Amino acid sequence: MRLNIIVTSTRPGRIGLPVGRWIHEAAKAHGGFDAHLADLAAFALPLYDEPHHPRLRRYEHEHTKRWSESVEAADAFVLVTPEYNHAPAPSLLNALDYVFHEWAYKPAAFVSYGGVSGGLRAVQAAKPALTALKVMPVPEAVVIPMVSEQVQDGSFRPKDLQVAAANSMFDELKRWAEALAPLRQKT
Repeated sequence: MRLNIIVTSTRPGRIGLPVGRWIHEAAKAHGGFDAHLADLAAFALPLYDEPHHPRLRRYEHEHTKRWSESVEAADAFVLVTPEYNHAPAPSLLNALDYVFHEWAYKPAAFVSYGGVSGGLRAVQAAKPALTALKVMPVPEAVVIPMVSEQVQDGSFRPKDLQVAAANSMFDELKRWAEALAPLRQKT
């Protein structure tokens, strides 16, 4: 099973990339998935610019085709997301909107970060968009409050509780990815 760990923040100086690198290494150590790091900044998706509705899969732009292939290849997702003004990063919502069928019948979990709330409000706001795409958001997650206190020399330093939460999250993602596999084969 392929797991795409999607770093959703694209702004310069973001903390999401060190957090994403940590959770990618944690996924590889867990061993339940073939884990891949998918950095939205590297995909460089502009504000949605396809002339046709994504349900048609008539993509004209190379950035959309590359994004479609990445999402299609995955069996599950971990969304590494900050909280901006009590909401998910606009880059996450834009990336969700770019493709449609590619998301269906796959589970997603969150690694959220921010200030005192640890990004939880952003996660709750993103879940309705995921379910509209037929993605199953799992409740197991990693929450990182006051994230800047755990980044040293460009690396994220997890606490024991976050390591344990990551392992539980991967276990649950694997269960859901396996359970939803027959539905993905019918699409």
